[in-house]
Amino acid sequence: MKKRLIALSVVLAFALQATALANDPTVTITTAEKKMAETITAEQLSDYLYFVASDEMGGRDTPSRGLDITAKFLALNLSRWGFKPAGDDGTFFQRMWIVTDTIDKDATKLKVGGKEFEFMKDFYLLRGNGLAEGDLVFGGNGWMVKSKNFDAFAGVDVKDKIVVLYKTGFNGRGFQAPSELAEGGMTGEEGVDWANPMDHAKMKGAKGVIVVADPQIQGFWPQLANFLGRGRSYVEGLGGGGSSSDSLPLFLASQDVGTAIFEGASANQDSTAAFAIAKSGMIAAATKTERVPTQNVVGLWEGGDPKLKAEMVAIGAHYDHDGTRENARGEDKIWNGADDDGSGTVAVLAVAEALAKAPQRPKRSVLLVWHAGEEKGLWGSEYFNKYPTVDIKNVVAQLNIDMIGRSKKPGDTNPKNKELSGENEIYVIGSEMMSSTLGAVTKGTNGEYLNMSYNYKYDDPKDPNRFFFRSDHFNYAVNGIPVVFWFDGVHEDYHQASDHPDKIDYQKMEKVTRTIFLTLWEIAELDKRPAVDKQLPPELTSRN
Repeated sequence: MKKRLIALSVVLAFALQATALANDPTVTITTAEKKMAETITAEQLSDYLYFVASDEMGGRDTPSRGLDITAKFLALNLSRWGFKPAGDDGTFFQRMWIVTDTIDKDATKLKVGGKEFEFMKDFYLLRGNGLAEGDLVFGGNGWMVKSKNFDAFAGVDVKDKIVVLYKTGFNGRGFQAPSELAEGGMTGEEGVDWANPMDHAKMKGAKGVIVVADPQIQGFWPQLANFLGRGRSYVEGLGGGGSSSDSLPLFLASQDVGTAIFEGASANQDSTAAFAIAKSGMIAAATKTERVPTQNVVGLWEGGDPKLKAEMVAIGAHYDHDGTRENARGEDKIWNGADDDGSGTVAVLAVAEALAKAPQRPKRSVLLVWHAGEEKGLWGSEYFNKYPTVDIKNVVAQLNIDMIGRSKKPGDTNPKNKELSGENEIYVIGSEMMSSTLGAVTKGTNGEYLNMSYNYKYDDPKDPNRFFFRSDHFNYAVNGIPVVFWFDGVHEDYHQASDHPDKIDYQKMEKVTRTIFLTLWEIAELDKRPAVDKQLPPELTSRN
């Protein structure tokens, strides 16, 4: 009996090992493949980056003239090298429209019972246009979810009233339903079977909405002026849109305003039921709406295998940064974004050039996407995944490059560079979260080639820095596409005007870009697409 058990365990061990090998491909880098990678050079990367991150590009804000010029520079090179346009209407550009609501500060007002409050000090306008006057009504958190038999406005008439809300789940990007409502409740048709607080108020005939800030939002109230004081911008066609001209006035009020609203009322904002406040109020929202185009840049290098070329390995970077800040302290007003993400932008361009110079084509096609608006909230990648210009189901993996140009030098004691990767080191995030094969190819390629130090410190669903959420690969991952993200770490010039191309470690950048090129090549050469054999951890499925 014991001998049989030993024999069975040996057989099972070999079977498991064989299964692992089948799902864990051995990577072998040929001399020919190394020669292809070696066409990527530090000098080439430097030439491209000094153009992309030059002052003439003005910091590549989304949208801006500098961003448009950069897009045309990328498209020009793709055209010269024989890439197939994969954007809209036979071009390299996927058009997006940025809608900006600029606030008229003098005409934007809030009054409670005759007392007038101060814009930015006491309240912010989130959206909407027009005047709303009338009785104030407390509407709880504002949500409606039929499957949970929940209506925050139950027992009170909000028609022609100004609705006051609290604990709505508002987080700056929109409203997120409380967990007790969201879990199994957000089913059916939005606006019919469930509705967020704004849609719910509009459906019930309210004139306007005031959200009283919770303690967390109140805690960074002054900082909100940096983005809520100027109005808001969004991409037409993505969630959270809706022009000011066709939405209710929505105000975010401080807790001081909340005190004035609920003073003397029968209950306060912690009430579990809606009630009439027995006070009147006035909110006046005045905005000007502008609609400006911008674009993702999309190119395709067709594969050489008649069957596999229908599948694509995607590689991408965001080519935008923070633009020009005329009111910034000091003489330098331009946020050039050499590392963030000029380094990724030109790395993808160098990969494209290496593909064009290669003596043969990879089996699968290669999809190159430069995303706009990453710094504004991953706009470009969200838009591309929602409105893809290719059959996105045929994208087998997405390789994201966001900051690969800086390195921590020996003896650097600057605390701001504490987490910056070393000269032969790079952080790798997400490679094994969805696909064992993708993780194996990523590790195997590096091990067989330059054997850089791959640091997986941030490859953790519970990473407090939330780096997985902070770059464009995120939108591909939630779309079911396995991803890898290369990142050098934050440093003293991160999101500063001092992020200049003369501070880049071009030798390191060359090593990382060559390694990524060969990783892409090995994925494109696999007999089968990398299987998605793991579910994305639930805490990584939403940026909220």
